[in-house]
This record gives sequence, structure tokens and C-alpha cells, in this order.
Amino acid sequence: MSTPDTTADTSLTREQTAHLPQIHEPRNPGMELDLDIIRGQQVNTSAVERRCATLPGRRSVKKDYQAAWLLKAITMIDLTTLAGDDTAGRVKRLCAKAAHPVRADLLDAMGMGPITTGAVCVYHDMVETAVEALDGTGIPVAAVSTGFPAGLSPFHLRVKEIEESVKAGAKEIDIVISRRHVLTGDWQALYDEMREFRETCGDAHVKAILATGELGSLRNVARASQVCMMAGADFIKTSTGKESVNATLPVSLVMIRAIRDYYARTGYRVGYKPAGGISKAKDALVYLSLIKEELGNHWLSPHLFRFGASSLLGDIERQLEHHVTGQYSANWRHAIG
Repeated sequence: MSTPDTTADTSLTREQTAHLPQIHEPRNPGMELDLDIIRGQQVNTSAVERRCATLPGRRSVKKDYQAAWLLKAITMIDLTTLAGDDTAGRVKRLCAKAAHPVRADLLDAMGMGPITTGAVCVYHDMVETAVEALDGTGIPVAAVSTGFPAGLSPFHLRVKEIEESVKAGAKEIDIVISRRHVLTGDWQALYDEMREFRETCGDAHVKAILATGELGSLRNVARASQVCMMAGADFIKTSTGKESVNATLPVSLVMIRAIRDYYARTGYRVGYKPAGGISKAKDALVYLSLIKEELGNHWLSPHLFRFGASSLLGDIERQLEHHVTGQYSANWRHAIG
């Protein structure tokens, strides 16, 4: 089995930034729960922190290369609205932005054709609205599910919620795990729960939200990541965006290396989605660099990497306008709905 490309070259051509060729990844089927592997997961916290502290300064990209990376980042955004005051109008505007995330004049100036975001992520009640608004664009709708964000509703209702979102047209389901299973070390219960969610999703891809800010330790993050992948998760995701601590580089490094270990063991690639708190273009560049170094170019695709974000796109578009014109623009020129 070939090992992932972890070279440090950060150059990307503009041709690599927009619509990548369709990659038909075999879905992760999961495996039997192996408690020896789970209990063997250990994390050197100080080493993780040192690695993450050096990354932003060592992996800086400028000018055309930076623009190329930012265009690529847009194609991997799950453009998200998860507010209590969401309306059909807001979701439709968000979907319009997902289909046309960058002003046409900026794309023309950079010699780029049309691009889109990776998906639109909404609550179940807005799935049908989003599906209708995105008809013909090829952009999938992702629905948060299973009692999001706490995951504490009755289990049969969480399963039913997945069924209803899939029926409404969601192609991706972001589920939340029961944090108590991780905190009490009940790995069998977590595995069984995740396995049931995966089976209920059917053909819809499932992203397992670990809510890492509530798991207590990086070792728990590593163990929960492995259990969810063993149970068949297509993606593992850091956060709901509602916790006090969401996506961080140390958590991301631990989860990415868990993905790398799982691929080495099984040959199946699992995707990664950091979510919550990623709002600046410079942060997106750091995460992409981390993915490239730890997992290789194959993961630099919306099939295997997504940002869960609502405001990130606006800052990226401002940076692209600066690249084209040499001037920063006001936020209102890049409204996202």
C-alpha cells in the first residue's frame, strides 16, 4: 500500500483550484470494533502543541499561489446557516451564494471559470428549501441531525430525524455523537450508535461530529475518532460550532493522524471537517497546509476535506479582490446573504 504524500511543497496551479475531476472514492465500510486498537491510542500533548505552533510560520504562501489556495478552499466550504431565526429567504440567498461564491469579474481577472462551494449545511426544516434552490447546480445539501447540537434526544427520534432528512433530499448527514460514551469509555455503545446512524443514512454520506471541546482530552479525541471510523463514518468532524471550544490545530492534528492510521490499516480514506471558529482566509491556508503535509494531495478535495463555516467565504473573497486590485474592499461588497 502506498503511503500518503506528505511533501512540504505548497505550490498549486490555478487549474488545480476549481472543479477537480470527479473522484469516486470507495466508501469506508467500517470494521469490527477492535478495543485493543482503541485502548492503544495515546497522544503526546506537548509534541502536538509544538508541531501546531510552528505550522503557521513555516508554511506561508503568497501572491498567485495564495490566490490559488484560496480558490481551492472555497470549493471545500460547507456554507452553513444554523440559526434559530433561519428563514426560507435566508437559505435561498445562501444557496445562491454557494452557486456563485466569487464575483464573476474577480474570477475573470484570475483566468478562472465558475466554481461552487462544497455543500450547503442547514437544519432539517430547511432541507427541502435548500434542495429546491440548488437544483441543477450539483451542490449537495448537508443536514445536521440526531438532536443537534447536544445529541440528547431519545435515540429512536435521532434515527428518525436522519430518515426524514434523507427523504427530504439531503445527500450528507452531519450527526452528533453521545459525548457521555466517550467520557465514560463505553466504546461499544459509541460504536453501536455510530453504526446505526451510518446504516440509517443509506447512500447519504455521514459526518460524525465529535464535539471535541467537550471530550476532556486529546486522547479521548483520538479514541473517539477511531471508533467512529470503525463504525463506518465517511467524515469525522470537530465540532457543532455551538461549543465553547471548536476547531483547533491540536485537535485537528490528532484527528488527521487518526485518519492516516485508519487508512494505513484498512486502505479506506475517511474525510475530515473542521468546523467552528474558522473565519479568516489565513486560517484556511494553515488548515490546508496541515492536510497536505499530514495526509497528502489526495485529501485536498471536497470529497475528503470540508470547512464548516459561515463567514469564511466573505473574508476569502475580500482577499481575492485585494489580489486582483491591490485594494481591500468593504464587507458589504461580498455579502453572503
